[in-house]
Amino acid sequence: MSALGKVVRSGVSRRRVQSIVVALTTFGAVTSSVLSLGLLTAVQAPFEHAFSTRNGAHLAVQFDGSKVTAAQATATAHAAGVTEAAGPYPIAAALDTAVGMDCPDKASAGTDNHAITVTTRPDLGSTSGMDQLVLTQGRWPTGPGEIALPANSYADACFGSSVVFSSLPSKPSFKVVGFAGSVTNSATAFATADGFARLTAAGAEADEQMLYRFAKAGTDADIATDKQAVAAAAPAGSVEAGQSYLTAEQQVTGNAKAFVPFLIAFGILGLFMSVLIISIVVGGAVASGIRRIGILKSLGFTPSQVARAYTAQAMIPATLGLVLGTVFGNLLAVPILGAATKQLGAASATIPLWVSAVVPLGALLIVGVTALIPALQAGRMPTVRALLVGRAPKAGGGQRAQRLASRLPLPRAMSLGLAQPFARPVRAVLVGAAVLFGVVSVTFAVGLESGFNKYLDTSTSGFNIASKIVEPTADVGVPWGRYGPNDPRDPHLDAAKVAAALAKTPGTKAAFGWGDSGASMVDAPIGGEPPVVYTISGDFSWTNMELLSGRWYAAPGEAVVGDKLASAAGIHVGDNITVVQQNKQLPLKVVGINFDTNAGDYTVMTDAATFTAAGLTPHIDQYNVELAANVNGPDWSTSAAAALTPLNASVQPNSDGGKNIIVIIMGTLVATLTLMLMAVAALGVLSMVMQDTRERVHDLGIFKALGMTPKQTIAMVLTSVTLTGLIAGLIGVPLGVAVEKATLTPMGNAIGRHLPPSVSHVYTAGLLIPLLAGGIVIALLGALLPASWAARTRTATALRTE
Repeated sequence: MSALGKVVRSGVSRRRVQSIVVALTTFGAVTSSVLSLGLLTAVQAPFEHAFSTRNGAHLAVQFDGSKVTAAQATATAHAAGVTEAAGPYPIAAALDTAVGMDCPDKASAGTDNHAITVTTRPDLGSTSGMDQLVLTQGRWPTGPGEIALPANSYADACFGSSVVFSSLPSKPSFKVVGFAGSVTNSATAFATADGFARLTAAGAEADEQMLYRFAKAGTDADIATDKQAVAAAAPAGSVEAGQSYLTAEQQVTGNAKAFVPFLIAFGILGLFMSVLIISIVVGGAVASGIRRIGILKSLGFTPSQVARAYTAQAMIPATLGLVLGTVFGNLLAVPILGAATKQLGAASATIPLWVSAVVPLGALLIVGVTALIPALQAGRMPTVRALLVGRAPKAGGGQRAQRLASRLPLPRAMSLGLAQPFARPVRAVLVGAAVLFGVVSVTFAVGLESGFNKYLDTSTSGFNIASKIVEPTADVGVPWGRYGPNDPRDPHLDAAKVAAALAKTPGTKAAFGWGDSGASMVDAPIGGEPPVVYTISGDFSWTNMELLSGRWYAAPGEAVVGDKLASAAGIHVGDNITVVQQNKQLPLKVVGINFDTNAGDYTVMTDAATFTAAGLTPHIDQYNVELAANVNGPDWSTSAAAALTPLNASVQPNSDGGKNIIVIIMGTLVATLTLMLMAVAALGVLSMVMQDTRERVHDLGIFKALGMTPKQTIAMVLTSVTLTGLIAGLIGVPLGVAVEKATLTPMGNAIGRHLPPSVSHVYTAGLLIPLLAGGIVIALLGALLPASWAARTRTATALRTE
């Protein structure tokens, strides 16, 4: 065993390039696999555990209290497919709140606290039944003046102070005694029965909520069918909203799940490339060491020992690569999983230990099998035959290709290199396969990166695109946005007067006003980010915001809904939604679904005239102004200020709305994995070309003796991989495009979005043409070092080499 160990150690140290290649290939494959499998498991586990432990509801349905009685709501428990039901519970949705003035944090006192949905249950804090509520801080309310809120909707510094229901006429206040929540966001605030009665007495509309579990509820389609069954068992038109547990799961795990599709793609590419490159390296090591194998066998090494020695030479660097890959994969998962379980009140998820064990062990098994096959073949080779290999130069193959290449109008060194792949077609195919995977990876990564950039560009377009911004002049010492949109202290613009002033200012090309109306959507998904209803004054077509379906609103009473809200709430073009401002309901017809990530994930857009016609107040917080070409910005601001100052408005330069950190992390991760796979592909080419060059060193000596210069030697070696690289590029680019197309859509679905063509269709002629040359670039990068080595080899040394 000591002698065998010396053989293994000397083999690893002598073949540094091959050892580095094996280590890097396993590193890339294991990193991608640990990330993809680990994320797929980790992001689902916390929600699934909480949902199972708390006996979560598959569907929470809100019934219109004016159209259904408690008995009728209870009867829906016998609807088709229902296996368990709970309720009805009184519920009041979309109630605007503000932080009480008794908050010790004076900066938070009196500020808007967003809309909440309040319910009461006879079993608050019960550990049995459906949709068990969990208290994360404080205690449950016990009196009519107490309430429990979700932890992410109220300032921690104000815990124990009051919350004011600012949208109700008498503005009742409650003491916040606890933070609590439902795993499926069936409600966001909890009061006693007497406390809920205070809200209805103050003007809140009480509806009825039922919770259900179904025999089949694994997909959105299943939930839609289940909701229809419940609606059929209730009075017509009584169902106002239905909250699916799948929506709650997506809100918790969506960002992390968005990583999984492209990590799986990289993992598969890395796995196949790992098997290929290790086969090339180990096979090359065996082929170039056949005479050494003969010497070992003549010294008494058995075929089994030879096989183990050459297998171990691959396993040692592979073990190093998979250990580093496992560690790196776990480290990369930290920022991705950081917020995955925040809404569940659990500790941050980590990649399961079994993934960190199974993936490297599986990779090690693949490396072992891949290395063992050529090692066994070498071990069974007769000793005499192995000793005779390399004693005399082999007769060259590909002579016909050489003759054809010599007729081309190319320098002789390049024609020699061009014909070289035909002398060893199997080796050329292996080089081409390595380059092919590299090209697929690069094409796939470039498409993803371009899609990410388009997504970011879209994120900063729409409401945020403008040369100048006009805002209300803020009071000294009062932070912008401190007060809620319905707070009388919140400053708004006089839309008509500001629009007229901007139109009269020379250099104004276009402008539109917009703002948070202060309205809440009645049947919005509960939990997560509350939907924002924007009122818009003027034409914003110049912003080039994209519609996914339908059209833009054209008359009062019409609205366009953001894609993410439409997906979460099951809204389609032609549906009707209801919004509430200051306890007044306003019906809106959805005429379009738009894609805009800058104004907020959950948005409703309608003309300001919609609110005016209904006797409500459209709030305009900001005007976006586009300047005409060749207009000096500072000069325009000076001119506009004279007209806007009397209107309590001021001009501000537009600023970048910031970048989506999740998309930035994705882009960085894609670039990192792509560089790894490109390096592995290039090193695979390097290994193969190095082996080929060493085997042809005697021929190289003859060429040098006949006058071949170092530059011609480099040209010959580089040309020998150019044709292979070109063919690999022509095949790899379409494959990379197909992989990107199959990956980007599931990524959008994971975050609840349908991507527009501007994001999903990124490959243009200007992008594809350089990618077609990617195979040549990867091949040349891999062959550059062997070419330099061949150029430096002395003629006499080459001629003496066997």
